[in-house]
Amino acid sequence: MKSFIKIYGPPVMKVIRELEKIAIDMPEVCIMDTVIASSGADYVSSARELSTQEYFSPLGTISLERCNTIISKSGERLGEHDFYFEWFTEPTTEQINGLIEKVDEAVARVGARYSITTK
Repeated sequence: MKSFIKIYGPPVMKVIRELEKIAIDMPEVCIMDTVIASSGADYVSSARELSTQEYFSPLGTISLERCNTIISKSGERLGEHDFYFEWFTEPTTEQINGLIEKVDEAVARVGARYSITTK
């Protein structure tokens, strides 16, 4: 199951970085976003743990173990969305609502809007 995020209005890049910060502390999800998808194999390949750690380290402390699980390996494209959280197991309503609260706070901090669809 994935929770897809569509960001409306600037600053899109700041929102993406805020969503990545959320993901670091959510071991029950992995992510994909337009920045990671466009950067190619350096960040997507599990063989490049150091690059992944370097990419996420400005956002907070991230272990090498989390580096192996934070980026989605499903290969699903973003399509019209800017970001997705991929759940490792079927999320509860409480988990989805918790994610929405975190995203609400993060997006509000940078003054943008978004929509979320979980399917």
